[in-house]
Amino acid sequence: MNEPAASSGKRERRVVFFLCLLAAAHVFVFSAAFPFFNVVDEQVHFDLAVRYSQGDLPRSLTPPCAEALPFIAVFGTVEYLWPPATQPGGRIAPPPWTLPISVIAGNLRAKEDLWREQVKNHEASQPPLYYGLAGAWWRLGKLLGLDGGRLLYWLRFLNIPLLAALVWLGWVAAKKVFPENIFIRLAVPALIAFMPQSTFYAINNDILSPLTFGLAFVLLLKFGEAELPSPGLAAAVGLALAAAFLTKISTLPLLAVAGLFIALKIFRLLRAGNLRPSLPALGCLAACAGLPAAAWMARCRVVFGDFTGSVLKIQFLGWTHKPLGEWFHHPLFTGAGFWYFLKGNLATFWQGEILWQRRPLALAPVDSVYLVLTLGAFAFALAAWLRRPSPFAAPQRAAVGLAFSCLAAALAFFALLSVEYDFQDCFYPSREHPFFVSGRLMLGLLVPFLILFACGLDRLLKNFQGATRFFVLGALLAFMLASEITIDWSIFPNAYNWFHL
Repeated sequence: MNEPAASSGKRERRVVFFLCLLAAAHVFVFSAAFPFFNVVDEQVHFDLAVRYSQGDLPRSLTPPCAEALPFIAVFGTVEYLWPPATQPGGRIAPPPWTLPISVIAGNLRAKEDLWREQVKNHEASQPPLYYGLAGAWWRLGKLLGLDGGRLLYWLRFLNIPLLAALVWLGWVAAKKVFPENIFIRLAVPALIAFMPQSTFYAINNDILSPLTFGLAFVLLLKFGEAELPSPGLAAAVGLALAAAFLTKISTLPLLAVAGLFIALKIFRLLRAGNLRPSLPALGCLAACAGLPAAAWMARCRVVFGDFTGSVLKIQFLGWTHKPLGEWFHHPLFTGAGFWYFLKGNLATFWQGEILWQRRPLALAPVDSVYLVLTLGAFAFALAAWLRRPSPFAAPQRAAVGLAFSCLAAALAFFALLSVEYDFQDCFYPSREHPFFVSGRLMLGLLVPFLILFACGLDRLLKNFQGATRFFVLGALLAFMLASEITIDWSIFPNAYNWFHL
Protein backbone atom coordinates (compact mmCIF):
# COMPACT_ATOMS: atom_id res chain seq x y z
CA MET A 1 0.00 0.00 0.00
CA ASN A 2 2.91 2.34 0.63
CA GLU A 3 4.67 1.52 -2.65
CA PRO A 4 2.72 3.94 -4.89
CA ALA A 5 3.28 6.82 -2.44
CA ALA A 6 6.97 5.97 -2.15
CA SER A 7 7.30 5.75 -5.92
CA SER A 8 5.51 9.09 -6.36
CA GLY A 9 7.78 10.71 -3.78
CA LYS A 10 10.86 9.39 -5.55
CA ARG A 11 9.65 10.79 -8.89
CA GLU A 12 8.95 14.15 -7.25
CA ARG A 13 12.45 14.30 -5.82
CA ARG A 14 13.84 13.55 -9.27
CA VAL A 15 11.81 16.40 -10.73
CA VAL A 16 13.08 18.78 -8.06
CA PHE A 17 16.66 17.60 -8.63
CA PHE A 18 16.19 18.31 -12.34
CA LEU A 19 14.92 21.79 -11.45
CA CYS A 20 18.10 22.28 -9.38
CA LEU A 21 20.15 21.42 -12.47
CA LEU A 22 18.09 23.82 -14.59
CA ALA A 23 18.62 26.56 -12.01
CA ALA A 24 22.37 25.90 -12.07
CA ALA A 25 22.46 26.09 -15.88
CA HIS A 26 20.28 29.23 -15.87
CA VAL A 27 22.52 31.03 -13.39
CA PHE A 28 25.70 29.91 -15.14
CA VAL A 29 24.66 31.15 -18.59
CA PHE A 30 23.48 34.56 -17.45
CA SER A 31 26.29 35.04 -14.93
CA ALA A 32 28.76 34.32 -17.72
CA ALA A 33 26.97 36.68 -20.12
CA PHE A 34 27.06 39.75 -17.86
CA PRO A 35 30.42 41.54 -17.90
CA PHE A 36 31.95 43.09 -14.80
CA PHE A 37 31.11 45.23 -12.84
CA ASN A 38 27.41 46.02 -12.60
CA VAL A 39 25.99 49.20 -11.09
CA VAL A 40 24.60 47.52 -7.97
CA ASP A 41 27.92 47.96 -6.15
CA GLU A 42 29.46 44.77 -7.52
CA GLN A 43 32.98 46.24 -7.29
CA VAL A 44 32.74 46.84 -3.56
CA HIS A 45 31.18 43.43 -2.85
CA PHE A 46 34.04 41.88 -4.82
CA ASP A 47 36.56 43.90 -2.81
CA LEU A 48 35.04 42.71 0.48
CA ALA A 49 35.14 39.08 -0.65
CA VAL A 50 38.84 39.42 -1.49
CA ARG A 51 39.54 41.16 1.83
CA TYR A 52 37.79 38.39 3.77
CA SER A 53 39.83 35.79 1.84
CA GLN A 54 42.89 37.48 3.38
CA GLY A 55 41.36 37.54 6.86
CA ASP A 56 41.07 41.32 6.66
CA LEU A 57 37.81 42.55 8.22
CA PRO A 58 37.44 46.25 7.31
CA ARG A 59 37.55 48.77 10.12
CA SER A 60 36.69 51.84 8.02
CA LEU A 61 35.48 52.90 4.58
CA THR A 62 38.72 52.23 2.74
CA PRO A 63 39.59 52.07 -0.99
CA PRO A 64 39.69 48.65 -2.67
CA CYS A 65 42.53 46.44 -1.51
CA ALA A 66 45.70 45.87 -3.53
CA GLU A 67 44.64 42.40 -4.69
CA ALA A 68 41.22 43.59 -5.93
CA LEU A 69 42.36 46.77 -7.71
CA PRO A 70 43.93 45.13 -10.81
CA PHE A 71 40.79 43.06 -11.41
CA ILE A 72 38.61 46.17 -11.20
CA ALA A 73 40.89 48.09 -13.58
CA VAL A 74 41.29 45.32 -16.16
CA PHE A 75 37.94 43.53 -16.30
CA GLY A 76 35.39 46.31 -15.76
CA THR A 77 33.39 47.84 -18.59
CA VAL A 78 31.81 51.30 -18.61
CA GLU A 79 28.74 50.07 -20.51
CA TYR A 80 26.50 49.74 -17.49
CA LEU A 81 26.43 53.52 -17.19
CA TRP A 82 27.63 54.86 -20.53
CA PRO A 83 26.54 54.13 -24.12
CA PRO A 84 29.18 53.89 -26.88
CA ALA A 85 28.35 57.40 -28.15
CA THR A 86 29.80 58.90 -24.96
CA GLN A 87 33.18 57.23 -25.41
CA PRO A 88 36.20 58.38 -27.45
CA GLY A 89 35.64 57.57 -31.09
CA GLY A 90 31.99 56.72 -30.42
CA ARG A 91 32.77 53.15 -29.43
CA ILE A 92 33.62 51.06 -26.38
CA ALA A 93 37.34 50.39 -26.05
CA PRO A 94 38.36 46.74 -26.52
CA PRO A 95 38.97 44.67 -23.37
CA PRO A 96 42.40 45.46 -21.90
CA TRP A 97 43.38 41.78 -21.76
CA THR A 98 43.22 41.61 -25.58
CA LEU A 99 45.84 44.39 -25.99
CA PRO A 100 49.60 44.40 -25.41
CA ILE A 101 50.48 45.40 -21.86
CA SER A 102 52.77 48.14 -23.22
CA VAL A 103 49.73 49.81 -24.81
CA ILE A 104 47.46 49.74 -21.77
CA ALA A 105 49.84 49.88 -18.80
CA GLY A 106 49.53 53.61 -18.28
CA ASN A 107 45.75 53.58 -18.54
CA LEU A 108 45.45 50.71 -16.06
CA ARG A 109 47.72 52.47 -13.56
CA ALA A 110 45.57 55.60 -13.92
CA LYS A 111 42.42 53.57 -13.26
CA GLU A 112 43.96 52.00 -10.17
CA ASP A 113 45.06 55.40 -8.89
CA LEU A 114 41.58 56.80 -9.45
CA TRP A 115 39.96 54.00 -7.47
CA ARG A 116 42.57 54.21 -4.74
CA GLU A 117 42.21 57.97 -4.31
CA GLN A 118 38.54 58.67 -4.96
CA VAL A 119 36.53 55.52 -4.20
CA LYS A 120 35.77 54.09 -0.78
CA ASN A 121 34.05 50.83 0.03
CA HIS A 122 30.79 52.05 1.55
CA GLU A 123 29.62 48.46 2.19
CA ALA A 124 32.51 47.80 4.59
CA SER A 125 30.21 47.50 7.62
CA GLN A 126 27.94 44.87 6.07
CA PRO A 127 27.55 41.62 8.06
CA PRO A 128 30.22 38.99 7.42
CA LEU A 129 28.54 35.70 6.52
CA TYR A 130 28.39 36.04 2.73
CA TYR A 131 31.84 37.60 2.49
CA GLY A 132 33.39 34.87 4.63
CA LEU A 133 31.85 32.24 2.34
CA ALA A 134 32.85 34.15 -0.82
CA GLY A 135 36.37 34.64 0.53
CA ALA A 136 36.74 30.89 1.08
CA TRP A 137 35.41 30.26 -2.44
CA TRP A 138 37.95 32.76 -3.85
CA ARG A 139 40.79 30.95 -2.09
CA LEU A 140 39.51 27.63 -3.43
CA GLY A 141 39.56 29.05 -6.96
CA LYS A 142 43.19 30.07 -6.53
CA LEU A 143 44.06 26.61 -5.19
CA LEU A 144 42.49 25.17 -8.34
CA GLY A 145 44.91 27.25 -10.40
CA LEU A 146 42.46 29.86 -11.67
CA ASP A 147 43.59 33.40 -12.27
CA GLY A 148 42.61 36.58 -14.13
CA GLY A 149 39.12 36.78 -15.52
CA ARG A 150 38.38 33.11 -14.92
CA LEU A 151 39.09 33.52 -11.22
CA LEU A 152 36.84 36.60 -11.17
CA TYR A 153 33.98 34.70 -12.78
CA TRP A 154 34.65 31.76 -10.48
CA LEU A 155 33.67 34.04 -7.59
CA ARG A 156 30.45 34.99 -9.36
CA PHE A 157 29.77 31.30 -10.07
CA LEU A 158 29.43 30.73 -6.31
CA ASN A 159 25.82 31.70 -7.00
CA ILE A 160 25.31 28.44 -8.91
CA PRO A 161 25.37 26.06 -5.91
CA LEU A 162 23.58 28.66 -3.78
CA LEU A 163 20.66 28.85 -6.23
CA ALA A 164 20.52 25.09 -6.65
CA ALA A 165 20.30 24.77 -2.87
CA LEU A 166 17.60 27.45 -2.81
CA VAL A 167 15.49 25.48 -5.31
CA TRP A 168 15.67 22.44 -3.03
CA LEU A 169 14.84 24.57 0.03
CA GLY A 170 11.85 26.06 -1.81
CA TRP A 171 10.54 22.54 -2.39
CA VAL A 172 11.10 21.59 1.26
CA ALA A 173 9.26 24.71 2.42
CA ALA A 174 6.33 24.22 0.03
CA LYS A 175 6.03 20.57 1.05
CA LYS A 176 6.06 21.61 4.70
CA VAL A 177 3.20 24.10 4.23
CA PHE A 178 1.13 22.27 1.59
CA PRO A 179 2.05 18.57 1.84
CA GLU A 180 -1.15 17.53 0.05
CA ASN A 181 -0.83 19.88 -2.93
CA ILE A 182 1.66 18.74 -5.57
CA PHE A 183 1.05 21.84 -7.71
CA ILE A 184 2.30 24.20 -5.01
CA ARG A 185 5.08 21.81 -4.03
CA LEU A 186 6.51 21.91 -7.55
CA ALA A 187 5.55 25.46 -8.49
CA VAL A 188 7.74 27.05 -5.81
CA PRO A 189 11.04 25.38 -6.81
CA ALA A 190 10.21 25.82 -10.51
CA LEU A 191 9.63 29.55 -10.08
CA ILE A 192 12.95 29.89 -8.25
CA ALA A 193 14.76 27.99 -11.01
CA PHE A 194 13.40 30.28 -13.76
CA MET A 195 13.27 33.55 -11.83
CA PRO A 196 14.91 36.35 -13.90
CA GLN A 197 16.39 38.16 -10.90
CA SER A 198 19.65 39.79 -12.03
CA THR A 199 20.99 39.65 -8.48
CA PHE A 200 21.52 35.93 -9.11
CA TYR A 201 24.16 36.82 -11.72
CA ALA A 202 26.39 39.10 -9.66
CA ILE A 203 28.77 39.14 -6.70
CA ASN A 204 26.65 40.46 -3.83
CA ASN A 205 25.46 39.52 -0.36
CA ASP A 206 21.77 39.63 -1.34
CA ILE A 207 22.22 36.19 -2.91
CA LEU A 208 22.52 34.47 0.49
CA SER A 209 19.48 36.08 2.15
CA PRO A 210 16.84 33.79 0.55
CA LEU A 211 18.71 30.73 1.82
CA THR A 212 19.29 31.91 5.37
CA PHE A 213 15.86 33.36 6.03
CA GLY A 214 14.15 30.66 3.94
CA LEU A 215 15.67 28.08 6.26
CA ALA A 216 14.61 30.13 9.27
CA PHE A 217 11.06 30.28 7.87
CA VAL A 218 10.82 26.48 7.63
CA LEU A 219 12.27 25.98 11.11
CA LEU A 220 9.98 28.63 12.61
CA LEU A 221 6.98 26.73 11.27
CA LYS A 222 8.24 23.51 12.86
CA PHE A 223 8.90 25.37 16.10
CA GLY A 224 5.40 26.85 16.07
CA GLU A 225 3.76 23.44 15.56
CA ALA A 226 5.74 21.64 18.27
CA GLU A 227 3.77 21.00 21.45
CA LEU A 228 7.03 21.07 23.41
CA PRO A 229 9.90 22.43 21.29
CA SER A 230 13.09 20.41 21.66
CA PRO A 231 16.39 22.14 22.46
CA GLY A 232 17.80 20.90 19.16
CA LEU A 233 14.99 22.43 17.12
CA ALA A 234 15.15 25.66 19.11
CA ALA A 235 18.91 25.89 18.60
CA ALA A 236 18.46 25.36 14.85
CA VAL A 237 15.89 28.17 14.74
CA GLY A 238 18.23 30.47 16.62
CA LEU A 239 21.21 29.72 14.40
CA ALA A 240 19.13 30.23 11.24
CA LEU A 241 17.90 33.60 12.51
CA ALA A 242 21.45 34.59 13.43
CA ALA A 243 22.63 33.55 9.96
CA ALA A 244 19.95 35.73 8.36
CA PHE A 245 21.03 38.70 10.47
CA LEU A 246 24.72 38.10 9.69
CA THR A 247 23.96 38.01 5.97
CA LYS A 248 22.19 41.31 5.33
CA ILE A 249 20.93 44.21 7.44
CA SER A 250 17.82 44.40 5.23
CA THR A 251 16.57 41.18 6.87
CA LEU A 252 15.82 43.16 10.05
CA PRO A 253 12.06 43.55 9.34
CA LEU A 254 11.82 39.81 8.65
CA LEU A 255 13.63 39.07 11.89
CA ALA A 256 11.24 41.38 13.74
CA VAL A 257 8.31 39.33 12.42
CA ALA A 258 10.11 36.15 13.45
CA GLY A 259 10.52 37.60 16.94
CA LEU A 260 6.79 38.30 17.18
CA PHE A 261 6.05 34.77 15.95
CA ILE A 262 8.27 33.33 18.69
CA ALA A 263 6.69 35.63 21.30
CA LEU A 264 3.24 34.37 20.26
CA LYS A 265 4.45 30.78 20.60
CA ILE A 266 5.75 31.52 24.11
CA PHE A 267 2.35 33.00 25.03
CA ARG A 268 0.65 29.83 23.80
CA LEU A 269 3.05 27.68 25.79
CA LEU A 270 2.21 29.75 28.86
CA ARG A 271 -1.53 29.34 28.32
CA ALA A 272 -1.14 25.59 27.86
CA GLY A 273 0.97 25.26 31.01
CA ASN A 274 4.01 24.14 29.00
CA LEU A 275 6.26 27.13 29.52
CA ARG A 276 8.39 25.68 32.32
CA PRO A 277 9.34 22.47 30.48
CA SER A 278 10.07 24.58 27.39
CA LEU A 279 12.54 26.88 29.14
CA PRO A 280 15.66 24.88 28.17
CA ALA A 281 14.63 25.04 24.50
CA LEU A 282 13.86 28.76 24.73
CA GLY A 283 17.22 29.35 26.37
CA CYS A 284 18.95 27.53 23.51
CA LEU A 285 17.05 29.63 20.98
CA ALA A 286 17.94 32.88 22.72
CA ALA A 287 21.62 31.96 23.02
CA CYS A 288 22.00 30.70 19.44
CA ALA A 289 20.21 33.69 17.94
CA GLY A 290 21.39 36.37 20.33
CA LEU A 291 25.06 35.69 20.94
CA PRO A 292 26.29 35.83 17.28
CA ALA A 293 24.13 38.87 16.58
CA ALA A 294 25.26 40.61 19.77
CA ALA A 295 28.92 39.90 19.00
CA TRP A 296 28.64 41.46 15.54
CA MET A 297 26.69 44.47 16.81
CA ALA A 298 29.28 45.03 19.53
CA ARG A 299 32.02 45.02 16.89
CA CYS A 300 30.05 47.51 14.77
CA ARG A 301 29.59 49.75 17.79
CA VAL A 302 33.30 49.72 18.59
CA VAL A 303 34.59 49.95 15.01
CA PHE A 304 31.94 51.96 13.14
CA GLY A 305 30.25 53.88 15.95
CA ASP A 306 26.75 52.35 15.91
CA PHE A 307 25.23 48.90 16.36
CA THR A 308 24.47 48.25 12.69
CA GLY A 309 27.40 50.03 11.08
CA SER A 310 25.02 52.12 8.98
CA VAL A 311 25.99 55.61 10.13
CA LEU A 312 29.23 55.82 8.15
CA LYS A 313 27.52 54.57 5.00
CA ILE A 314 24.70 57.10 5.36
CA GLN A 315 27.24 59.88 5.87
CA PHE A 316 29.22 58.69 2.84
CA LEU A 317 26.08 58.76 0.68
CA GLY A 318 25.22 62.24 1.94
CA TRP A 319 21.79 61.42 3.35
CA THR A 320 20.38 63.46 6.22
CA HIS A 321 17.51 62.80 8.59
CA LYS A 322 14.35 64.80 8.00
CA PRO A 323 12.32 66.24 10.90
CA LEU A 324 9.36 64.05 11.78
CA GLY A 325 6.91 66.72 10.67
CA GLU A 326 8.27 66.56 7.10
CA TRP A 327 7.80 62.82 6.75
CA PHE A 328 4.14 63.12 5.86
CA HIS A 329 4.81 65.51 2.99
CA HIS A 330 6.45 62.64 1.15
CA PRO A 331 4.85 61.63 -2.20
CA LEU A 332 4.50 58.09 -0.82
CA PHE A 333 1.33 59.33 0.89
CA THR A 334 -0.31 60.07 -2.45
CA GLY A 335 -2.01 57.51 -4.67
CA ALA A 336 0.48 57.97 -7.48
CA GLY A 337 3.45 57.84 -5.10
CA PHE A 338 2.27 54.70 -3.34
CA TRP A 339 1.64 52.99 -6.67
CA TYR A 340 5.14 53.94 -7.88
CA PHE A 341 6.60 52.52 -4.65
CA LEU A 342 4.65 49.24 -4.81
CA LYS A 343 5.13 48.74 -8.53
CA GLY A 344 8.85 49.48 -8.36
CA ASN A 345 9.51 47.07 -5.50
CA LEU A 346 7.50 44.20 -6.98
CA ALA A 347 8.96 44.62 -10.48
CA THR A 348 12.54 44.72 -9.23
CA PHE A 349 11.83 41.81 -6.89
CA TRP A 350 11.20 39.67 -9.95
CA GLN A 351 13.73 41.13 -12.38
CA GLY A 352 16.37 43.08 -10.49
CA GLU A 353 17.56 46.63 -11.02
CA ILE A 354 20.63 46.50 -13.24
CA LEU A 355 21.15 49.37 -15.66
CA TRP A 356 22.71 48.89 -19.10
CA GLN A 357 23.93 51.99 -20.88
CA ARG A 358 22.18 53.94 -18.12
CA ARG A 359 18.77 52.38 -18.83
CA PRO A 360 17.01 49.72 -16.75
CA LEU A 361 17.27 46.20 -18.12
CA ALA A 362 13.52 45.81 -18.15
CA LEU A 363 10.48 46.21 -20.37
CA ALA A 364 7.37 48.00 -19.15
CA PRO A 365 4.95 45.33 -20.53
CA VAL A 366 6.92 42.59 -18.77
CA ASP A 367 6.88 44.57 -15.52
CA SER A 368 3.11 44.91 -15.90
CA VAL A 369 2.66 41.17 -16.31
CA TYR A 370 4.61 40.45 -13.13
CA LEU A 371 2.73 43.15 -11.26
CA VAL A 372 -0.72 41.91 -12.30
CA LEU A 373 0.14 38.27 -11.63
CA THR A 374 1.64 39.05 -8.23
CA LEU A 375 -1.18 41.26 -6.98
CA GLY A 376 -3.79 38.87 -8.37
CA ALA A 377 -2.20 35.80 -6.79
CA PHE A 378 -1.77 37.58 -3.46
CA ALA A 379 -5.40 38.70 -3.55
CA PHE A 380 -6.61 35.11 -4.01
CA ALA A 381 -4.28 33.84 -1.28
CA LEU A 382 -5.36 36.57 1.13
CA ALA A 383 -9.05 35.97 0.41
CA ALA A 384 -8.61 32.26 1.18
CA TRP A 385 -6.70 33.08 4.37
CA LEU A 386 -9.43 35.44 5.60
CA ARG A 387 -12.33 33.20 4.63
CA ARG A 388 -14.41 31.40 7.26
CA PRO A 389 -14.53 28.48 7.34
CA SER A 390 -10.97 28.47 6.12
CA PRO A 391 -9.86 26.17 3.27
CA PHE A 392 -6.51 25.94 5.07
CA ALA A 393 -5.61 23.69 7.98
CA ALA A 394 -4.38 25.48 11.12
CA PRO A 395 -0.64 25.00 10.32
CA GLN A 396 -1.23 26.31 6.80
CA ARG A 397 -3.05 29.37 8.12
CA ALA A 398 -0.12 30.06 10.43
CA ALA A 399 2.39 29.71 7.55
CA VAL A 400 0.41 31.93 5.19
CA GLY A 401 -0.08 34.50 7.93
CA LEU A 402 3.65 34.49 8.69
CA ALA A 403 4.47 34.92 4.99
CA PHE A 404 2.08 37.86 4.59
CA SER A 405 3.49 39.45 7.75
CA CYS A 406 7.03 39.19 6.36
CA LEU A 407 5.94 40.83 3.10
CA ALA A 408 4.14 43.66 4.91
CA ALA A 409 7.11 44.24 7.23
CA ALA A 410 9.60 44.45 4.36
CA LEU A 411 7.47 46.97 2.46
CA ALA A 412 6.83 48.99 5.62
CA PHE A 413 10.59 49.08 6.31
CA PHE A 414 11.32 50.43 2.82
CA ALA A 415 8.52 52.96 3.19
CA LEU A 416 10.04 54.15 6.47
CA LEU A 417 13.48 54.54 4.89
CA SER A 418 11.93 56.42 1.97
CA VAL A 419 10.26 59.05 4.14
CA GLU A 420 12.92 59.31 6.87
CA TYR A 421 15.82 60.65 4.79
CA ASP A 422 16.58 63.63 2.62
CA PHE A 423 18.69 62.00 -0.09
CA GLN A 424 20.42 65.24 -1.11
CA ASP A 425 22.50 64.73 -4.29
CA CYS A 426 22.48 60.92 -4.17
CA PHE A 427 21.93 59.20 -7.52
CA TYR A 428 19.54 56.63 -6.02
CA PRO A 429 17.35 57.24 -4.10
CA SER A 430 17.25 60.89 -5.05
CA ARG A 431 15.28 64.00 -4.18
CA GLU A 432 13.47 63.68 -7.51
CA HIS A 433 12.54 60.03 -6.80
CA PRO A 434 12.78 59.62 -3.02
CA PHE A 435 11.68 55.99 -2.95
CA PHE A 436 13.39 52.74 -1.99
CA VAL A 437 12.38 50.54 -4.91
CA SER A 438 15.00 47.81 -4.62
CA GLY A 439 13.27 44.46 -4.69
CA ARG A 440 16.62 42.67 -4.35
CA LEU A 441 16.80 43.95 -0.76
CA MET A 442 13.63 41.96 -0.05
CA LEU A 443 15.02 38.69 -1.41
CA GLY A 444 15.23 37.29 2.10
CA LEU A 445 11.50 36.66 1.87
CA LEU A 446 11.75 34.89 -1.52
CA VAL A 447 10.63 31.49 -0.23
CA PRO A 448 7.55 32.75 1.70
CA PHE A 449 6.81 35.18 -1.18
CA LEU A 450 6.69 32.38 -3.74
CA ILE A 451 4.66 30.15 -1.43
CA LEU A 452 2.05 32.93 -1.31
CA PHE A 453 2.29 33.37 -5.08
CA ALA A 454 1.89 29.65 -5.80
CA CYS A 455 -0.92 29.37 -3.26
CA GLY A 456 -2.80 32.25 -4.91
CA LEU A 457 -2.25 30.76 -8.36
CA ASP A 458 -3.58 27.45 -7.09
CA ARG A 459 -6.67 29.15 -5.64
CA LEU A 460 -7.22 31.01 -8.92
CA LEU A 461 -7.11 27.72 -10.83
CA LYS A 462 -8.99 25.63 -8.24
CA ASN A 463 -11.79 24.75 -10.67
CA PHE A 464 -9.35 23.32 -13.21
CA GLN A 465 -7.77 19.90 -13.27
CA GLY A 466 -4.14 19.30 -12.38
CA ALA A 467 -2.98 19.12 -16.00
CA THR A 468 -4.40 22.58 -16.71
CA ARG A 469 -2.67 24.04 -13.66
CA PHE A 470 0.68 22.67 -14.75
CA PHE A 471 0.08 23.92 -18.28
CA VAL A 472 -0.45 27.43 -16.88
CA LEU A 473 2.68 27.07 -14.76
CA GLY A 474 4.66 25.92 -17.80
CA ALA A 475 3.40 28.88 -19.81
CA LEU A 476 4.45 31.24 -17.02
CA LEU A 477 7.93 29.70 -16.84
CA ALA A 478 8.27 29.96 -20.63
CA PHE A 479 7.25 33.63 -20.45
CA MET A 480 9.80 34.27 -17.69
CA LEU A 481 12.65 32.73 -19.66
CA ALA A 482 11.66 34.18 -23.04
CA SER A 483 11.23 37.71 -21.69
CA GLU A 484 14.54 37.51 -19.84
CA ILE A 485 16.37 36.39 -22.98
CA THR A 486 14.69 39.16 -24.96
CA ILE A 487 15.66 41.83 -22.43
CA ASP A 488 19.26 40.64 -21.98
CA TRP A 489 19.98 39.46 -25.52
CA SER A 490 22.13 42.46 -26.43
CA ILE A 491 24.55 41.59 -23.62
CA PHE A 492 25.43 38.06 -24.75
CA PRO A 493 27.89 39.09 -27.51
CA ASN A 494 29.59 41.64 -25.24
CA ALA A 495 33.38 41.47 -25.60
CA TYR A 496 33.92 41.87 -21.83
CA ASN A 497 32.01 38.76 -20.72
CA TRP A 498 33.12 35.24 -19.79
CA PHE A 499 32.57 33.88 -23.29
CA HIS A 500 35.30 36.19 -24.62
CA LEU A 501 38.03 35.56 -22.06
